Amino acid sequence: MSIRVAAIQLDSRGDRDANLAALEHAITAAANDGARLIVTPEYSDVRGAPSTLRAAASPIPGEVTARLAALAQRHACWIHLGSMHERLAGQERLGNTGVTFAPDGSIAAAYRKVHLYDAVVDGTPYRESADFAPGAHLQTVEAAGLTLGLSICYDLRFAELYRALRGRGANVLVVPAAFNLHTGRDHWETLLRARAIENQCYVIAAAQIGGDGPGLPCLGRSMIIDPWGTVLACMPDRTGHITADLDPERVATLRAGLPAWEHRRTDLYDGSAMTG
Repeated sequence: MSIRVAAIQLDSRGDRDANLAALEHAITAAANDGARLIVTPEYSDVRGAPSTLRAAASPIPGEVTARLAALAQRHACWIHLGSMHERLAGQERLGNTGVTFAPDGSIAAAYRKVHLYDAVVDGTPYRESADFAPGAHLQTVEAAGLTLGLSICYDLRFAELYRALRGRGANVLVVPAAFNLHTGRDHWETLLRARAIENQCYVIAAAQIGGDGPGLPCLGRSMIIDPWGTVLACMPDRTGHITADLDPERVATLRAGLPAWEHRRTDLYDGSAMTG
């Protein structure tokens, strides 16, 4: 049985209330298109300078999650809020945290981004670790008849994370992002399709587009990809949503026909045994 999913593309800015209103509109449109699982981008609540982010941050549960919980209940669907700025008790730094909501409005899972983007791109330095505390746990969650493996943006560059999620039973990899235009135009689609192919999983990648300030503009190009690496849907260069119908049986059939997972030689290249 196929399950309709949606990926939302946003251009979030510095006004949290305006962003959440735009998010509500997009989720409603996706739900009206029959989506049973709706995935939103990284930083769905707010984008901007560090002071803007700190001022808009909310605890979990809190104001932001209450609004998303109400939307999940209203539309009787699963919603994965790609990430929000989580206010952490006793810490200056924030959590970059994704939250999964069940159709009854309850929080089914939360995942804090584990890989932080500290890099120099086209001469511009980025120090995500200055403003965010890294997560310490991987996360899968059962949602809408699918097993989701959760990740956020820069996590995409770390194949080991997705292998671990596959090992925990994931058949869908969720990749919300605010992917920089400079790196994204060369790496985004290639990495997404690689993660789908090597793990024989669907990929739902919901992205930010446009914006101003550090690390921006963002590429957009939200995608839904099947476990053969075929792009089922790609969002044009604007805000909105895309949908696709996912079939868990297709994952099972492909894995049975090409059992690469069973062919791994972990006796030779298990990460703990690697040497120079």
